[in-house]
Amino acid sequence: MGCHPTSFETGGKQQHTLAGEVRFEGVTLHKGFAGKLLIKPALPNHGIVFKRTDIKGSKRLVRARWDFVTDTALCTTVSNEGGISVSTIEHLMAAFSGCGIDNALVEIDCPEVPIMDGSARPFVDIFEKVGLQQQKADRKFIKILKPIEVLEKDARIELSPAKNFSIDFEIDFNSEAIKDTSLNIALVNGAFNHEISSARTFGFLEDVDRMRLAGLGLGGSLKNVVVVDGAKVLNDDGLRFKDEFVRHKILDCVGDLYLCGGPIIGCVKAYKTGHYFNNQLLRKLFSEKSSWTWASQESGHMLFDHQPQMAIA
Repeated sequence: MGCHPTSFETGGKQQHTLAGEVRFEGVTLHKGFAGKLLIKPALPNHGIVFKRTDIKGSKRLVRARWDFVTDTALCTTVSNEGGISVSTIEHLMAAFSGCGIDNALVEIDCPEVPIMDGSARPFVDIFEKVGLQQQKADRKFIKILKPIEVLEKDARIELSPAKNFSIDFEIDFNSEAIKDTSLNIALVNGAFNHEISSARTFGFLEDVDRMRLAGLGLGGSLKNVVVVDGAKVLNDDGLRFKDEFVRHKILDCVGDLYLCGGPIIGCVKAYKTGHYFNNQLLRKLFSEKSSWTWASQESGHMLFDHQPQMAIA
């Protein structure tokens, strides 16, 4: 596996928020809630913050950040100090990343983000339609200075220095339906939105009963999950890409890594990993201060800076 050698591109040196409010609604994948989102523009350096509108009081704001992740079983969950949580945030976070959205307030009326069609594409489409507002604040990038790795048994994920953000991912499932198992892609020039964002989450028919007994996958259907049964894909429309499975794993990785607080300048190599490994990678990254630095882009040059203060409006 190797990283793409293409030149670094960030999508702009200034921070951006949405140009207007956007709404989404739909069933949630794991708990089967009928969920609604109202995503609002936010001030510079606000970051991505969730607000639970179904809860009263002042303890209902939850930061979308790596150190607020409290669960990674089948999805990514963030929680605040009061135990208020929002789960299955990875597809929405991937859309924020792919569209270059730095700041937003996500009002949500239940504990889980709606699954939509199982991909990030519905979010991306609406974000592109409403447009972005450039803000008078520099974007802050996380520039990787030396390789770091998380390794457990035969699964591994590594983040190493590079000129752009790229992901080299390989999966290994015991399934005849999953034939194309690796993809190496530089996430520049809109590649996420065009090549990755529409890849859907997937699951195996043999796991459905076990998941539902555990209270998971209650909102799953062929409308929002690619379901595999042996050598067959059960969805009438088949796959959107012949390698849709590995593309979706890259989508999840993009969303989980955007919890670092800014775009990454580095190359990710992953083998047989998921949400747990993505978060462990960020925890290891931030525990080793010599492996990264905050940077801002100005006139094509990288200017190193300190971590910005995160403020919630």
